[in-house]
Amino acid sequence: MSDNQNLLAEQRRALILDEVRRRGGVRVNELTRRLSVSDMTVRRDLDALARQGVIEKVHGGAVPLAEASTHEPGFEAKSSLEQGAKEDIARAAAAMAAPGSAIALSGGTTTYALAQHLLDVPDLTVVTNSVRVADVFHTAQRTAAGGAPRPGAATVVLTGGVRTPSDSLVGPVADQAIRSLHFDVLFLGVHGISVQAGLSTPNLAEAETNRRLVCSARRVVVVADHTKWGTVGLSSFARLDEIETLVTDGGLSAEARAEMAEHLPGLVVAGEEDAA
Repeated sequence: MSDNQNLLAEQRRALILDEVRRRGGVRVNELTRRLSVSDMTVRRDLDALARQGVIEKVHGGAVPLAEASTHEPGFEAKSSLEQGAKEDIARAAAAMAAPGSAIALSGGTTTYALAQHLLDVPDLTVVTNSVRVADVFHTAQRTAAGGAPRPGAATVVLTGGVRTPSDSLVGPVADQAIRSLHFDVLFLGVHGISVQAGLSTPNLAEAETNRRLVCSARRVVVVADHTKWGTVGLSSFARLDEIETLVTDGGLSAEARAEMAEHLPGLVVAGEEDAA
């Protein structure tokens, strides 16, 4: 951990969360020494992380929260986690989108980050069931110089459906819209990924919509930071052998990398692409 006293609260909390997950728990007095901040500052950070539902406060410190397989955090809670990793992943994944291709982006905070890196890829057709992702492209259109459409701006198709806590549109309406479409590449965010369960989510309707997205894609690229490894949601929607590439970050352990490499054709570790 850094001992920089000027760390932003967001950065400090990300460091604390990583330490909690890595070590299985931390004590307040350890954090005050490592971060060179006051006891009160650490306790405020722990309170904030507990409100986000990612840790559990215990006497003198904090431990990871044992989430139920049906727990589904909201978009805002998830967007504050692993931001640096998501940016690295988004940058690496954006290079896989060819100009003029038809792509799909599922819901999620990592695909939201990816959408912002895709704005400069010309002539894309983007199908998404994410309200947030669609808004990235629509906002870019509205803020173009003079209000005129940007040359090469993406054409966006937003499916209908019922909105989930993560701002994805799911259910029969979304499934029917996706069923008739075909994409060159699907960029898929996930709640959890493991060898045994494959890709999973705590939302049953979202699982079915994700199955339709996978079936409609020629290539499936999963974008998931290292904390998703080993997490299992209530419903599985794809096997690992249905994925062409996983784009993740350098926080993925050597053991996990070896295991994933045995089951996936392509593993890209953002920032380490040449080693994949």
